[in-house]
Amino acid sequence: MDARLLHINPQDAEPIYRQIAEQLRRLVSAGQLRTGDLLPSVREVASAHAINPMTVSRAYSQLEAEGVLERLRGKGMAVAAGSLRRDSVNSRMQLAEPLLRQLARHCQELELPSDRVLARLQHLLDKDPT
Repeated sequence: MDARLLHINPQDAEPIYRQIAEQLRRLVSAGQLRTGDLLPSVREVASAHAINPMTVSRAYSQLEAEGVLERLRGKGMAVAAGSLRRDSVNSRMQLAEPLLRQLARHCQELELPSDRVLARLQHLLDKDPT
C-alpha cells in the first residue's frame, strides 16, 4: 500500500489519527487491503503527509488493539487474519457512519433541502464510480 493513498485533512475536526484509522478500516472492510498485506511504515506515512510520526503510530496501535492490524517482527504492520469482514453490512455501515454524520452536518450548515441531498446522493451511488 502506498502511503499517499491516505487522505488527511488537517482542518477536519476529526483528529488525524482517527482519520488514518477510519480510512484503513474502510480499506480492509472493502477488501482493498487483505490479510497479510503490509502497511507503509510510520515514517513513510508521516513523511508523505508532513505529520508527526506519533500520530501515525497512535492510529496503528489503535487498530492493532482492535485486531485489525498485527505487528510482524522485522516487517512492520500488516492486516490481521480475521479482521473486518467484507460481507458484514452492519460493520461497513458503522465505518460509513462518521462520514455520513459529517455530510449531514455540512448539508445542514448550508441549509440544503434533505430531499435534494438524498436525490443527489442516490445519483452518486448509482453512478459508475470510475
